[in-house]
Amino acid sequence: MKKSTGELLELLKRTSAPSSFMKSASEDLIRQIPLSKYLNQILDSHSLQKSELIRRSGLDRSYVYDILSGKREPSRDKVLALCFAVPLSADETQRLLKTTGYAPLYVRLERDSIIFFGLQHGLTLTDTNELLYEMNYALLE
Repeated sequence: MKKSTGELLELLKRTSAPSSFMKSASEDLIRQIPLSKYLNQILDSHSLQKSELIRRSGLDRSYVYDILSGKREPSRDKVLALCFAVPLSADETQRLLKTTGYAPLYVRLERDSIIFFGLQHGLTLTDTNELLYEMNYALLE
């Protein structure tokens, strides 16, 4: 059975050496992978062409190619724009953010809750940006 984050934190607090924590919690830890690798895996699994991802994301063509090749590390907002472009579910987006080292959406933050709502309800990037605009928050771009 997977340990909760709280359980992992308690285990870490009681551990005398990081190596023993890593060994005892290894099945419950997230192994970080580069964003470029994760995104390319997602494109394959969703049978999505890079050109279609670029079109849907509204991001500059060369910038997206640089992200996909690992030459650039985009902001969290740009990553979220790409998640909408695939489109990924809210759970898939959270997994991508955590696995690639970005902060997951935190629904206690008003802006993040609007973005999560858009993902959860299958809204497009444009529709989600309209919600953000209507509620006076920065757009995903």
